[in-house]
Amino acid sequence: MALLRILAAGGTFDKHYDPISGQLGFGESHLEQIMERARVRIPFVIEQLPLLDSLDMQDADRQRVLDSCARSSEGAIVIVHGTDTMRETAAVIGKASLTKTIVLTGAMIPYEIANSDALFNLGFACGVAQTLSPGVYVAMNGRVFGWNAVRKNRAEGLFEAD
Repeated sequence: MALLRILAAGGTFDKHYDPISGQLGFGESHLEQIMERARVRIPFVIEQLPLLDSLDMQDADRQRVLDSCARSSEGAIVIVHGTDTMRETAAVIGKASLTKTIVLTGAMIPYEIANSDALFNLGFACGVAQTLSPGVYVAMNGRVFGWNAVRKNRAEGLFEAD
């Protein structure tokens, strides 16, 4: 049985660069490759939801994330999510009062681009998801925030206490 569930919901973290169009878009999630590269040896399962830019997420998409968390048999869940509306999705999950430890994370730079923060943020989120008390958190930039006490500082490109 898995100890950790990782939900891939999209965001900059999982975007691919298309050298023909010069655009960033979605293909398959990078999570399998990342977990192998990081040599993670705890039992985990990856669930890929429709990969979306978080600015494109609607209420139904947030409900899909919540439903996946609710039906998960794992007590620790990491959600890879876009940073622009991470707080909104965290609020939907937080208000549901699930008795699981749920950590949202993402990246400012896509995983496959040099100097990305994706690998660090995911590893950090996986670690804290196994140690925090049940609740909903955002783990970014080496910090953990409660779902209702965080904001994205767009000017600095990081998350901070609200």
